[in-house]
Amino acid sequence: MSRRYELFEIREKDVLGRIGVLNTPHGKVETPLLMPVINPNKLILSPQQMKRMGVKMLITNAYIIYRTPELRERAQRKGVHGLLGFDGPIMTDSGSYQLSVYGNLEVESDEIVRFQSTIGSDVVVPVDIPTPPHVPRRRAEKELGITLENVRRARQLLNELKGSGLLAAPVQGSTYPELRHRAALELSGIGDVYPIGAVVPLMEQYRFDVLAQVIMHSKMGLPPCAPVHLFGAGHPMVLALAVALGCDLFDSAAYALYAAKGRYLTPQGTQVLSDMQELPCACPVCAEHTPEELGRNEMALAEHNLRVALTELKLIRECIREGTLTELVQQRCRAHPKLLSALRAAMSHASYIEEIAPQPRAPFFYGGPESVQRPEVIRHRRRLLDMDIGESCLVLSGRPRGVHGSRGVHGSHHTVCILIAPFGPCPIELCETFPVNTVSIEGDLEAKQCALEALEALILANPSCSFDIELDESWCIPLLLPIIGRLEAFNNVKHIDVKKEIHEGMSHE
Repeated sequence: MSRRYELFEIREKDVLGRIGVLNTPHGKVETPLLMPVINPNKLILSPQQMKRMGVKMLITNAYIIYRTPELRERAQRKGVHGLLGFDGPIMTDSGSYQLSVYGNLEVESDEIVRFQSTIGSDVVVPVDIPTPPHVPRRRAEKELGITLENVRRARQLLNELKGSGLLAAPVQGSTYPELRHRAALELSGIGDVYPIGAVVPLMEQYRFDVLAQVIMHSKMGLPPCAPVHLFGAGHPMVLALAVALGCDLFDSAAYALYAAKGRYLTPQGTQVLSDMQELPCACPVCAEHTPEELGRNEMALAEHNLRVALTELKLIRECIREGTLTELVQQRCRAHPKLLSALRAAMSHASYIEEIAPQPRAPFFYGGPESVQRPEVIRHRRRLLDMDIGESCLVLSGRPRGVHGSRGVHGSHHTVCILIAPFGPCPIELCETFPVNTVSIEGDLEAKQCALEALEALILANPSCSFDIELDESWCIPLLLPIIGRLEAFNNVKHIDVKKEIHEGMSHE
């Protein structure tokens, strides 16, 4: 058995999301998982409170501990778990956040890696350079080179120390897709966990479309079985999309930072507590407070904010088990136009997603134009082009009533297809197979356009086949006329009204 399998076992999959088990020195944890950020100098919620809420793993800042004499002495004496009073896994950051804010660190990467190993960190992070978005490429390349070298040195140092902690290998590269991909390729096999770093500015600016591209280009350079950590992501509104794109671990201080500003987190976004008349959440905190009372209780508000993120991850995991993660993602992304842009940006990688995504287990529900790029639609279109449809094909835009197979419909045609939006033509013999049998034949404009484009591809792939096509009035709408016109221009396409022929064929059974 490989070390990677022993480290991270994937048990359930849907889209690129997965339920996995990460094996750490302080036990196994189930992913997707949120690690709340703990600041040892300012505890809004104690680790013990978090554990009672269901938190399984924490992240804290090793640089703060290292630079605070009292904390450093206690951590070296009791270990980081004794310092925080938490017996589950703890990840320690090297201080890259301080580097991004203040521009320098008063410690070398090797020194902070050695310190993290000494205090018993479960996941050790070397110093990585969090290059901001949209900087000059030369700077991004230079800082990426420093990060890569620090990760390599950290791996060598941890091997020499014979410590049990896992190594985090941060994937940097700013907003340059090729640099993110290169970083992921070069780090593959060096790290144990792969954080995607320097994305907090993108989330703060609601540049979720760029965030989706950063995630996808990083993922495409990593082994499919590698555990991926999205640094600084913990707002519940982004979790479903991030999991669907293949992120397994999340960390965030958002629960406390937003509470300090009187902000109330929900899976749909952020609300200003002072503007609220009612609390839409049923968590223990919201059940016992009014908005006015919660606004005066920062600790209680922080607890709600953390609970709503933990609850969202429970829902996400259940959706993965049911095979309905895509539906949840589409719901969440329609809560904000910037998230919808991110989903559409991710769908530009539909071919890659289709290669990795498992076969669907749940019925296909069309949730909007993004559904035309779902893996099951792409697979249907690809397999359709590989089929032998013979010398003639009849395409109907609706199934004749009472017909459950090809008998009475074929006539002189070798193949009869039903046009199902958004899948496209489907041989009538296969119309009762999963997943097309779960789809209503009716669809919106984009779904019908996708189906007609699939029909166009089928015609192009079979120039020696004669096609007869029947479209009812619901398909002959102005915005679809250009593609219908292209179909009419093919030499091997003849439009006829087949309804009479179908009824005559049925009457002779």
